[in-house]
Amino acid sequence: MPYAPPAEAPRCAVVDLGSNSVRLVVFEGCARNPVPIFNEKAVLRLGRGLEATGVLNEDGVAQALTVMNRYHAIARAMGADPFEVLATAAVRDARNGAAFVAALEARMPGVPIHVLAGAREADLSAAGVLCGIPHADGILADIGGGSLELVRLTAGRRGEGRTLPLGVIRLAERAAGDAVRARALAEIDLATVPWLAEGAGRDLYLVGGAWRALARIHIAQTGYPLNMIHHYTVGREEARDLTGVIAAASRRVLERMPAVPRRRVEDLPFAAIVLRRVLRATGARRVVFSANGLREGWYMERIPADIRAKDPLLAAGHDLAEHYGRDPALPPALLAWTDPLFPGETGEARRLREAACWMSDIGSHDHPEYRAEQAFLRILRQPGIGLDHHARAFLGLTLALRYEAEPDAPFLATGRALLAPEAIQRATVLGCALRLAYTLSAGTPDLLAGTALRVNHTLVLRLAEGSGVFAGESVTRRLDRLAQALALPATTELAA
Repeated sequence: MPYAPPAEAPRCAVVDLGSNSVRLVVFEGCARNPVPIFNEKAVLRLGRGLEATGVLNEDGVAQALTVMNRYHAIARAMGADPFEVLATAAVRDARNGAAFVAALEARMPGVPIHVLAGAREADLSAAGVLCGIPHADGILADIGGGSLELVRLTAGRRGEGRTLPLGVIRLAERAAGDAVRARALAEIDLATVPWLAEGAGRDLYLVGGAWRALARIHIAQTGYPLNMIHHYTVGREEARDLTGVIAAASRRVLERMPAVPRRRVEDLPFAAIVLRRVLRATGARRVVFSANGLREGWYMERIPADIRAKDPLLAAGHDLAEHYGRDPALPPALLAWTDPLFPGETGEARRLREAACWMSDIGSHDHPEYRAEQAFLRILRQPGIGLDHHARAFLGLTLALRYEAEPDAPFLATGRALLAPEAIQRATVLGCALRLAYTLSAGTPDLLAGTALRVNHTLVLRLAEGSGVFAGESVTRRLDRLAQALALPATTELAA
């Protein structure tokens, strides 16, 4: 019998049926941050030859029918409801697209199959990017096999979108494989979108497998310490240099490059050409890679508006506290308790501190010898989309120190490499403060309420008499460590 998910963890599934590949993703739960529990892709190249023939690739169609049978069976077996198919450029543009959809419907009766117009595809891609980067500001560019979707993003709001025939397969065929002609075609098409120039000095958000492949190459070439594409950010000139190398490289050279996906080799030069032209057209200051796009946008439309409106970073913190924490009332108390240590902090800094307080008990069920490392790695490497690389490193370092990791522990090297000295100092202070708070309170807000911190040329720990807390050896040692991080003397005082 198919699996019946519990009411509190419903499942839904979507198939992204593109010009180059088809992918099934099954999501679990109804949370601000999508939780994919199954993800499978097949490269079918449905759009190969479409430019010349006007029809879907015959071999790709045959493979697609087989793959879609499997995806339908998986979705049913996993208890995913709804299960929907989103078909993009190749299916919408091909003369036999409607016949292909009819063949799918005959094999999967009752399954909605949506052939997306270009504007709708762009809208869903934008919703997916904003799912993980809610205040995105600049230009979104989503490249597929058949088309390039462009969307204006203004402080987290979706604006006008356009679809251009600049997918990697279609551009290669339009240019007959010639890079010079491909560059000219890209320039001509991009020139029809005058608002691209509004991207000057702002960010360019990149979606799509061909561009994610470029990010993997750059990560490998630079030795970047975190092998994670989502939120990976590259400056304008670095991106231009990368695209120049890839666009000019022969197939043999590309195949020898580290981290080059074999199935993307023939697409990469054209992906690089389009990116270089988009950089020129927008004047963007940097590119930000997003692992989110169409599928996450589809998911976000299915969750309630109040959940969708949540801050993804803080939502991730709440989710971790619910799964691993011992008292949901403690994190807000920790936030207030640590306030005196951070006068004049910015809104973003406070947001990170609040997230750290929510995540601060995630090691409570781990082996005590490994809590620090486990907490660090759980935050640094978790798949949640609400954390950019800086946040991952800051929170991971904070929580490792909360569990009393040695500051020079080798496993912390990745986090330190991603942070500026000021952020490391702040994480050190917060981690030491959280360690002291848990020592005093045993992880309970009632005991924490009998204590307070004050900073005025001296770090003062105030303890209420009869509250169950006292300045024993472990408290004194951890107070001294916090004082060291602040470069202040420390003292305790009793309050009646």
